[in-house]
Amino acid sequence: MSNNLNDLKATKTVDARSMACPGSLLEAKKAIITVNVGEVLEILSSDQGSREDLPAWCKKTGNEYLGHLKRDGYDSIFVLRKK
Repeated sequence: MSNNLNDLKATKTVDARSMACPGSLLEAKKAIITVNVGEVLEILSSDQGSREDLPAWCKKTGNEYLGHLKRDGYDSIFVLRKK
């Protein structure tokens, strides 16, 4: 897998940019079960809290937080399904 998030290809992308906290976390919880173990989920979020919420959720659930990219007015957050 690439170490460069710009080169990362997500299996599925969830657009939660219009949602307030904890919308992006809830969308990630629903979407993670739709990708296979070893695949990447990308969450688009304009909520600043997602930068802390999603890594904490990954740690709690055993998935891997790969990082985030700042976009124009939102973040692309990448999660690797581990189990």
